[in-house]
Amino acid sequence: MPDFAGKLCVVTGGTSGIGLATARKLASLGADLVLVGHDPARAAAASALIMSIRPGAHVTVMPADLALLSEQRRIAAALAALPRIDVLINNAGAIFSRRAETADGLERTFALNHMGYYVLTRLLEAKLRGSAPMRIVNVASGAHRGGSIDFADLQMTRGYHGWAAYRRSKLCNILFTRELARRLEGSGVTANCLHPGFVASRFGDNNGGLFRPAIGIAKRFFALSVEAGAETPVYCATAPGLEGVSGLYFGKCRPETPSPAAQDDAAALRLWQESARIAALPA
Repeated sequence: MPDFAGKLCVVTGGTSGIGLATARKLASLGADLVLVGHDPARAAAASALIMSIRPGAHVTVMPADLALLSEQRRIAAALAALPRIDVLINNAGAIFSRRAETADGLERTFALNHMGYYVLTRLLEAKLRGSAPMRIVNVASGAHRGGSIDFADLQMTRGYHGWAAYRRSKLCNILFTRELARRLEGSGVTANCLHPGFVASRFGDNNGGLFRPAIGIAKRFFALSVEAGAETPVYCATAPGLEGVSGLYFGKCRPETPSPAAQDDAAALRLWQESARIAALPA
């Protein structure tokens, strides 16, 4: 593994689960870290854990609710003030069994899992270009397979189902990465996405009813450890052989072919434009 001493890695959703396991591995390689997480107590505990493993590690925590446009902008402004960013890992996400809207009027799966990636990355574009060579790593999921996007109802106001919303958001992650890589071509900034595997993290624990125990049973019998789930994000962030490689989808530390829907360049462009409209950003 490469020596990451002096490199700064930003990990959203970095205070638990795959994000924290990824951050711990990056810290073990010598990286300095910025962890963005929703819960301040978990953020403090994550920072303390990393520093107990690697005394002297430089860890900054930034509590934020990345489902909100205002918070996405606030965190982007704070990160833009840093001297440089060597790796940005967009990892924060969740699944919601019941439909609800954020204060911005967005369905919260779409708001957190897609817009959280899109807005933060867009607002940091100048910083990331100025930090080249650097890498953007978007944590997607194999759950995108079978997912679809209805551009006439991006917020799923009709016929909401938590699993369908999650699959759609993960499809959005791959399409976003595809268009982002195209726009960053030649800049020294690469963008790749990945499937970490089905991991025994806090995934789904925020839900009630039968949804939470059903996911809990699946995790108990079929899920990978969070350490195993972190292998592909860390690989995409650090592997020397990926210098200059961009726009790909990885699983088990190797390129994979995503679903046909995830290879639709017209849909990738339209998603970019619709997301820009929602966030009031230039398309």
